[in-house]
Amino acid sequence: MNVNKVILVGRLTRDPEIRNTSSGQTVASVSLATNRFWKDKNGQKQDKTEYHNVVLWGRLAEIVGQYLTKGQEAYFEGRMETRKYTGKDGIEKRYTEVVAENMQLGSRAQNSAPRAFTPSTPNQQPKQAAPVAEEIPTINLDDEQDEVKIEDVPF
Repeated sequence: MNVNKVILVGRLTRDPEIRNTSSGQTVASVSLATNRFWKDKNGQKQDKTEYHNVVLWGRLAEIVGQYLTKGQEAYFEGRMETRKYTGKDGIEKRYTEVVAENMQLGSRAQNSAPRAFTPSTPNQQPKQAAPVAEEIPTINLDDEQDEVKIEDVPF
């Protein structure tokens, strides 16, 4: 049996990058920070932050571009994928990312508002943000004492 399943809950380290492929498919790239906390053998609290690259396609990419911003919490579920490419220096390089197949929006960072999604293809009109008729379920990590602080993100 083979399983390639990733579940991440963390905060965005930057605003999502939205682009369209030559065939018109929307793709979004986000960077997510997750923390791990433990006590060492001396009882001292330790923590480690990991940074993850997440890619979303199609309608999920459009939703990410419209609603997610730097510092916001989010849940991503998908699979790990590694791509190979040859750099300008001629050396083969590998790039590992999470290809998200499902996501949930989390609570917003302080002082942030939703962004309007603007498609990058010239023939489409920008979409207007529709009024939200129902409350969007959120993941609330604010109740946790041990969370990623936006000022701790190095970029």
